[in-house]
Amino acid sequence: MNVDTHTGGGEGQLHWRKSSYSGSGGGDCVEVATTPATVHVRDSKRPLAASLTFSVEQWSAFAAYAGLA
Repeated sequence: MNVDTHTGGGEGQLHWRKSSYSGSGGGDCVEVATTPATVHVRDSKRPLAASLTFSVEQWSAFAAYAGLA
């Protein structure tokens, strides 16, 4: 896992998305951006703050452990 302090993630402009279950009420949400090799995660309320970067393998292991995959 790495921590990026900018929105580009070192791989050009990222396309951030959040779950449709988040709604528009401004609740606590995370946004995810993917590239072929990495998954980036950030707080939707603080898009310019640091983001976390995981390898695809790390993210897959987390998703399997959390029951998301």
